[in-house]
Amino acid sequence: MELRNVSFSYDGKPVLENVSLDLSGGRHICVMGESGRGKTTLMRLLLGFISPASGEVIRSENERPSAVFQEDRLLPWFTAERNVREVWSKDRFALSPKELLSEMELGDSLDKLPKELSGGMQRRVAIARALAFGGDPLLLDEPFKGLDVPMRERIAKKVLDLAGNASILLITHDEYEAKLLKCDEIIRL
Repeated sequence: MELRNVSFSYDGKPVLENVSLDLSGGRHICVMGESGRGKTTLMRLLLGFISPASGEVIRSENERPSAVFQEDRLLPWFTAERNVREVWSKDRFALSPKELLSEMELGDSLDKLPKELSGGMQRRVAIARALAFGGDPLLLDEPFKGLDVPMRERIAKKVLDLAGNASILLITHDEYEAKLLKCDEIIRL
């Protein structure tokens, strides 16, 4: 997945200008910048939710991006386990939804609905769901918000371990998170 000289505007106001990045080959890239600088827009372009005003988004046929959005986007009528199970296939991801949620330190919350979980717990279900999809690249928009530092460190390590050789795009305000996910490159918008 790649952006080549991509520009994008909202209502005539430039948000991204001539941005390029290459997410191939298991690279870990971090995108940082102040609010409103186009970080989430960049992710939406990569996912094909919006089209660039100029430049190109290049995706190969076999790419299956997986994403954690700023909002958890959990289905409120499904339990934590069912939210993960909905995207999981043992052909794409070895751990079962139960095992994956246990890795996210949620083994005792499998049967809880999102409204019964704290914000940090919901965040970890969203991360588990993105991992369970088995996508590459893995696109993470502020994935650790709501997690205290020790939890953030443990979950970041699990993400690295469980994502395997997948490319990772991390959108964050926190340089420490870029270090946790071993980013090869930091792009500042």
